[in-house]
Parts: sequence; C-alpha cells; structure tokens
Amino acid sequence: QVQLVESGGGLVQAGDSLRLSCAASGRTVSRNLMGWFRQVPGKEREFVAAINWGGGTTYDVDSVKGRFTISRDNAKNTVYLQMNSLKPEDTAVYYCAARSSYTISTMRASYDYWGQGTQVTVSS
Repeated sequence: QVQLVESGGGLVQAGDSLRLSCAASGRTVSRNLMGWFRQVPGKEREFVAAINWGGGTTYDVDSVKGRFTISRDNAKNTVYLQMNSLKPEDTAVYYCAARSSYTISTMRASYDYWGQGTQVTVSS
C-alpha cells in the first residue's frame, strides 16, 4: 500500500507561483509513475502532469505546459508540482496519484493510489 499526502496549496493572486508537494509513505515509489490531476466541482478530474522513475515527464499541453513543472526526489519519496504564472482557471483541488506500473499514462483510471487533495485558489 502507498499513502500519498499533498501539501502546498493555498490562495494566491494571478501571476503568482506555488509549489505543491506529495509525500509518499508505506513503501518507496521510486519506480512508480507519479502524476498530478486537478478537479473543479461538477467536472471530471483531469490530468495535469506525470513523471516516471527516470525523470521522463509529460504534461497536459493545452493548459499547463510552459507554466508547470513536475519533478521528483526519489530519496525523499516526494513529488513536486511547481506552478508559475498561475491563472484563475487553475483554481481546483490538486491530487497526487501513483501508478503501480512505471509506464507513462494520462488516464485517471490507470492510477492506483490517490492523495486527499490540496486546494489551489487563484484570484484575478
């Protein structure tokens, strides 16, 4: 079993930055694909970014590429999401997820473990 705990969310203004952290416990996730998703009320949880064990990354191009950066510190069993130039449309609950497989996936259903989420609110 893997437990994931997100932190770092908050209320910021448009143009500000935030760094989200996701600390994993239970067992190492160094070989897992790790991802970030986000969800607003009434909408589906959507993919934001993912990183494999070797540091290979993929992003939702339309919404966040060029502004968000996913990274991981395997020694700390932690994944990060650096969010720059935040926009009001980035407002959502952000979830960290881990996939048992190490292959890249953007599909929510392919992730096996989820954190409880952290709220990010961007005011205009």
